[in-house]
Amino acid sequence: MTTEYRTEHDSMGELQVPADALWGAQTQRAVDNFPISGLAMPREFIRALGLIKAAAAEVNHDLGLLGNKKAAAIQAAAGRVESGEVDAHFPIDVFQTGSGTSSNMNANEVISHLANEGNDLGIHPNDHVNMGQSSNDVIPTAIQVSATLVATQQLIPSLMHLAETLDIKSEELTDVAKTGRTHLMDAMPVTFGQELGCWSAQIRSNIKRIKSALRRLRRLPQGGSAVGTGINAHPEFGPRVAKALQQATGVKFKASGNYFEGISSQDASVELSGQLKTLACSLMKIANDLRLMNSGPLAGIGDIELPALQPGSSIMPGKVNPVIPEAVCMVCAQVIGNDTTITIAGQSGLFQLNVMLPIVALNLLQSLEILSTVSTLLADTAISGFTVREDNLRSALERNPILVTALNPVIGYELGAATAKQAYKQGRPIKEVALDMTDLSVEELDRLLDPLDLTRGGIKS
Repeated sequence: MTTEYRTEHDSMGELQVPADALWGAQTQRAVDNFPISGLAMPREFIRALGLIKAAAAEVNHDLGLLGNKKAAAIQAAAGRVESGEVDAHFPIDVFQTGSGTSSNMNANEVISHLANEGNDLGIHPNDHVNMGQSSNDVIPTAIQVSATLVATQQLIPSLMHLAETLDIKSEELTDVAKTGRTHLMDAMPVTFGQELGCWSAQIRSNIKRIKSALRRLRRLPQGGSAVGTGINAHPEFGPRVAKALQQATGVKFKASGNYFEGISSQDASVELSGQLKTLACSLMKIANDLRLMNSGPLAGIGDIELPALQPGSSIMPGKVNPVIPEAVCMVCAQVIGNDTTITIAGQSGLFQLNVMLPIVALNLLQSLEILSTVSTLLADTAISGFTVREDNLRSALERNPILVTALNPVIGYELGAATAKQAYKQGRPIKEVALDMTDLSVEELDRLLDPLDLTRGGIKS
């Protein structure tokens, strides 16, 4: 912005605004009042404001409340907001008035400024751009629209890609047996196919949970106006805006069945955030398993080797770290923290209005976006490229005393425990010790203790 200024006014009087700013007086007051974090409202939230203002102008025109030229000018200007062309003119800090009124007026002022360029239409930010609306229904609607779009256009496709990548890797390694682990201790064998199949199932379950939450997030409070009664909004305004948004985005938005719920609470956002927290738990489990299986290369578990992406130390030459799983874990920690913030904000629905809407938008959209990008990263740079250290797997399986579990139906638990302890104490393969301590033949032991066969379960007789 330039250092030159122009004079703008609102209901509180006049003040100076940067000469080349597209915003007006109310936005400038918010810029002056909230120099808190330097964090502006997220891009996807601004996109949603543009979509909503364009839909509102279309509906008000169709209802006979807004003339052709004004409606067209507002829609064109709102399209520029939606596209991101004028994001630099949305400077208001996230930590602002809890209703997000400042951001709604920011959109109204920018759109009216753009719509009035080169004409004498006299489009007013409140009377025309904000017609039939209140910040109290626009901002919750913008949260829901933006979160739904990011979830459907970014997160779910990323999760599907991750699940499909896991399925491909699982199929490649379907018959590769490894030592299972419970309590981080050696347990009965599993295959890589089973382990990766478990991860794929977790991701697909998360997709189902998220899709379920989105059914409620798509019910928009637009049309409830200031408190839910629909004051100053045409009775058909809300349903028609929802339909216009559906046509613009391809997402099945619809008007809320109870505007009071959508304005006074953020329950749908809290629900979605909770599902994102569940996804974060799943991803952290997968990332930590990868880190542990990759640990070593000599003194760790060493089941797999992740792709070497960058040097791992500024002082230890040759060291390579599991950087992608570590990044995944940090994203998950952030998402879990965001959920706590959203939960607290969701409790702040005081009577007819929630008053922590901007931080719901910030944290929910951040969670959706970083989960989207990191899920694709995990699939493409860790899952698809890791290699199995088969020598390590074979050696661990041969020395795994827990294999004796398969002999329980034949020799009994107590003799099995004694055999396992002896094998562990002597550092000998369980087959050798069992040959000494039981009446079983080499052929019987080979059959009963075959690692791959043991991954299929059942009693061996």
